[in-house]
Amino acid sequence: MTSFSLPGFDLDAFVRDTLAEDLGEGLPGGGHDVTSESVIPEDARFSGVMDSRDAIRVAGLPVAEAFFRALDPAMEIELLVSEGDAVDPGTDLMRLTGNARAMLTAERAALNTVQHLSGIATMVADYVAAMDNPDCTLLDTRKTIPGLRHLEKYAVRMGGGSNHRMGLWDAAMIKDNHVLVAGSVGEAVRRAVEAGVQEIICEVDRIDQIEPALAAGATRLLLDNMEPDTLREAVALVNGRVPTEASGGINLRTIKAKAATGVDYVSVGRLTQSAPAADIGLDFTPL
Repeated sequence: MTSFSLPGFDLDAFVRDTLAEDLGEGLPGGGHDVTSESVIPEDARFSGVMDSRDAIRVAGLPVAEAFFRALDPAMEIELLVSEGDAVDPGTDLMRLTGNARAMLTAERAALNTVQHLSGIATMVADYVAAMDNPDCTLLDTRKTIPGLRHLEKYAVRMGGGSNHRMGLWDAAMIKDNHVLVAGSVGEAVRRAVEAGVQEIICEVDRIDQIEPALAAGATRLLLDNMEPDTLREAVALVNGRVPTEASGGINLRTIKAKAATGVDYVSVGRLTQSAPAADIGLDFTPL
């Protein structure tokens, strides 16, 4: 089996819980694939090929493999491309041979995962290409589907992007509501510094907030909803004292101009929030 592991992500639990949901475990009459059990002989065998119908960036094949092996540990599975590969329409991604019932029961969960993660990776690759700036890094956000954050942020990396915070625990991000309670940008940052927080990202949406945030100890500035001219002014004012990040209102049409202002990062929520699923199929042949 292909080795696949992500810090903080339990692959076995994810596979188990996803299959249990599809099989209706714990529900009246649940716990089995009624269609496959009633139609497919217990000893029937299939061969199958998973292929891409579109040009995509691949992500999630080892997770799909885990779904099939959970139901047929002896299944023969060959991954034909690598994670992060850019492939053309019609490219075969995975070849498998094994118990037909196991393949049919795992099919939807495996495909859903690869389609979703490859869709994210493909969108990320499109944004990186549109940004066309090796000096600026594309970041994701915390706008992820609950329970899928580690997988979705993995898909961002497979598409050529990088990850922002993984959660609420690994950096402070001071936004408008924190400032509202603290009274000012400077006071909010000061409180985080006094609490011993090492990484403090401070959102600013006006030029006059930059110096107070820096003076108080912010380690990165998130320049929110600023147009390119304002971003250039902000970057010049910061003058390399901390990294800068452009965020808000960024799409494929605007990302190049905003990245060209000199910011170190551009973050885009839609990478994980609304990437369309990739068109990937799985065709079986009885043996």
